[in-house]
Amino acid sequence: MLMSEVEIITDGGRRRRWSSAEKLRIVEETLDGSENISAVARRNGVAPNLLYRWRKLMLEGGSVAVTGDDERHRPRRELRFEGGK
Repeated sequence: MLMSEVEIITDGGRRRRWSSAEKLRIVEETLDGSENISAVARRNGVAPNLLYRWRKLMLEGGSVAVTGDDERHRPRRELRFEGGK
């Protein structure tokens, strides 16, 4: 049997929370056109798809759209049990 070394990298299991100011600053970096969005995302440690989403929201609704993500609302689930067999 062959044994090899395995390295496990963990990130702490938490999602990063971006402040409104950080989101706006990062999105503004994409607007000058000197770099592509993926490069800006990589440099700032943001997933490119998340930066695309922030950018789209900001272009459609202004900075208010990007700040709206600060509060996270979780929908309540209602469980209904019906009697019977």
